[in-house]
Amino acid sequence: MAQKEEAAAAAEPASQNGEDAENLEDPEKLKELIELPPFEIVTGERLPAHFFKFQFRNVEYSSGRNKTFLCYVVEAQSKGGQVQASRGYLEDEHAAAHAEEAFFNSIMPTFDPALRYVVTWYVSSSPCAACADRIVKTLNKTKNLRLLILVGRLFMWEEPEVQAALRKLKEAGCRLRIMKPQDFEYIWQNFVEQEEGESKAFEPWEDIQENFLYYEEKLADILK
Repeated sequence: MAQKEEAAAAAEPASQNGEDAENLEDPEKLKELIELPPFEIVTGERLPAHFFKFQFRNVEYSSGRNKTFLCYVVEAQSKGGQVQASRGYLEDEHAAAHAEEAFFNSIMPTFDPALRYVVTWYVSSSPCAACADRIVKTLNKTKNLRLLILVGRLFMWEEPEVQAALRKLKEAGCRLRIMKPQDFEYIWQNFVEQEEGESKAFEPWEDIQENFLYYEEKLADILK
């Protein structure tokens, strides 16, 4: 599995390796380093098709996929039963924080305490242990929030720390499941940019069902 920590290493201060130290002597490269933000969250309503096809693909070995893409649907329900829905996506950059954390920091502060919220995440990979801990703490203190997380892949699922974190999510009331082919199609239709004046049908990759069953079995073993 590709590790989110791989990108974290790329975000460390420039002085920590020889190559970056050399960059400090080059005025143009130094300017690039200064202008590169240590943390950035990309937001929007629809993500580029090539990002979806690469980042969300439910492969077993996710080499090169060191970002997290999170598509969300927020349903706010008033006491009168009226429901308002909103959606969008978050993409983490430079790995100083992850998309899950960004949702709580940038989207959730707009929530009205008087309303009930049902939130659905469609995430390229399952949360790391740190993000899972943040989710648990948020659910424990936010009684008007219900969260469903659908993931394309399991992140570092063989690690005991990650397995324990996923079980804590379940104990906190978070529903966690692996995306079925129909879920990928839903993302394609609702969160992926389409050609202007044209809606292209979702084309499943060859092993989409096989990989779904593989990850579904792994998650069931972890959560039992």
